[in-house]
Amino acid sequence: MPIYFIVVIVRVVGMTTISVTDEVKEKLLKIALELQIKLGRRIDLDEALRFLIAEREKNPHLLEEACKPVLGAEEALEGLYRERRLDERRLERKVSTGRKRVD
Repeated sequence: MPIYFIVVIVRVVGMTTISVTDEVKEKLLKIALELQIKLGRRIDLDEALRFLIAEREKNPHLLEEACKPVLGAEEALEGLYRERRLDERRLERKVSTGRKRVD
């Protein structure tokens, strides 16, 4: 009786565990779902991450553009702080005036 051997070749892929917040995980799952719909096949999180990396590499100027400082941002921020301080003073006057009337 002949003996048959079945040879199975398994490709072992090195995997690493990464930690992400629940918010990032949900966003990544949403991206994977959108890719699954677009490509019509199952997409795992590894492939979703590869897609995001590839997109970033295709358009690095978009990331640079989004991260560069905005002209006038410091002045606008100082204006917001100034307005916030004025609002807090108005609220303090309103609350302290209200207390005097109660007495």
